[in-house]
Amino acid sequence: MSNSNKPQVLCWLLCDGVHIDPATGKHTILGVFSAIRGRQFPLTHPFMIWFLTLTDVAAGKHKIKISLGLAADAMSVLLDREFESQGPLQRINLINDVRNLAFPAPGDYSIQIEVDDDVLLVTSLTVAN
Repeated sequence: MSNSNKPQVLCWLLCDGVHIDPATGKHTILGVFSAIRGRQFPLTHPFMIWFLTLTDVAAGKHKIKISLGLAADAMSVLLDREFESQGPLQRINLINDVRNLAFPAPGDYSIQIEVDDDVLLVTSLTVAN
């Protein structure tokens, strides 16, 4: 556990799927990618998983928000949901299905991840032709 009161991102992946072994609870990540290619725009990506592991999250209910956009001042909220933490030592795996995500043009799209309105991570996703 870190010395901060802010949750920490341990893992952020874009992938095709996540399998959870029913016997062990282990997560198997399938088809990790860091960019999307398309022949024509606008482009709609049919399905992906946004896999996120958090720690240092205080016990109780929390809200995660993930936004995407070509410019910092034009972000769209794609995910806004609650999750629960048992305490700051817990590692919380959040598996988020993202369906029919539209990209109007090629470019470097910003992704912003917030928990309880605190920005934890800003990264990018390259969408190219």
